[in-house]
Amino acid sequence: MIVKRAPVRRRPRKAKPGTKGLGPDECRLDHPTGSAAAIAEAIEKAGGCVVGSYKEPLGGHPLLLSVLPIGAIEPTPFQRDLSDTHHKRLADVINKTGRFLDPIIAVTAPNQGFWTPNGRHRLAAMRRLGAKSITTLVVADRDVAWQILALNTEKAHNLKERALEVIRIYRGLEEEDSSRPESQFAFYLDEPALVTLGVCYERVPRFGGGVYHPILRRLQTFTHDPLRTAIRDHEKRATLVLDLEERVAAAVKKLKERGLVSPYLRSFVVARINPLRWIKGEPPALDEVLKTMRERAAKFNVEKIKPQDLAGTGGPPDEEA
Repeated sequence: MIVKRAPVRRRPRKAKPGTKGLGPDECRLDHPTGSAAAIAEAIEKAGGCVVGSYKEPLGGHPLLLSVLPIGAIEPTPFQRDLSDTHHKRLADVINKTGRFLDPIIAVTAPNQGFWTPNGRHRLAAMRRLGAKSITTLVVADRDVAWQILALNTEKAHNLKERALEVIRIYRGLEEEDSSRPESQFAFYLDEPALVTLGVCYERVPRFGGGVYHPILRRLQTFTHDPLRTAIRDHEKRATLVLDLEERVAAAVKKLKERGLVSPYLRSFVVARINPLRWIKGEPPALDEVLKTMRERAAKFNVEKIKPQDLAGTGGPPDEEA
């Protein structure tokens, strides 16, 4: 089986100034129609009010500047976990200024009410301050909730948070329409490796995925299989990775018992058992690589390792979580 590398994501070329989108006068939207009118009705029904509407200047899509009751909006279930420190700091800043100046983006939720794909911490900060309502930019197209991962100003900053965010998006997409091919959502999911690692972190929160990420990233690609089928493959590979991690952890424990101390013992062991170090050209399939690594980890001879062998070892520290 030949595994093709994912195509390189190319950034758009810099456009000539003033050649794309709408001019200021063209952005005027006095009377929302179609889906925007339906959203305006939903806002009013939720107890909110539309204070303005316009076409955003790049793509001309309608946006409704609204004020919603704070109880009518919740964060999307696939965002990273709430940071207690971050939302308290935001609450302090908002309280000092006495003004909420950064509207959150909102879309209609699948059942009722609204979701915010990028405003979890601002929403929590306003709730902490006891606010009755919150300013929102309501988008008529609910699919933007999936796309927001690429636009998110509150994007996760470490591997665990990124992977958990991606697997939550994947679970949400699967609930919406599990028959659509996985490859259609490559833009939202960023890397197939993050889906597999996300499953690992769901099962073992303190899993140190940094040492396995380069291997998964090199060998995994998004498939054309339906989401309901593709997720089973990710779950199967997550099981293989976690089984491998148990064997690597056993080898690390034996090295520590011999008095070898380093924050990179796990990276050292994984590097020693990784067959990709010696393979030129097209690599084997991921399942085959993981099987080889599990076999090598089980046979890892700690007696042959000397302190000087650890010199220069790098990679993610063992306690990454």
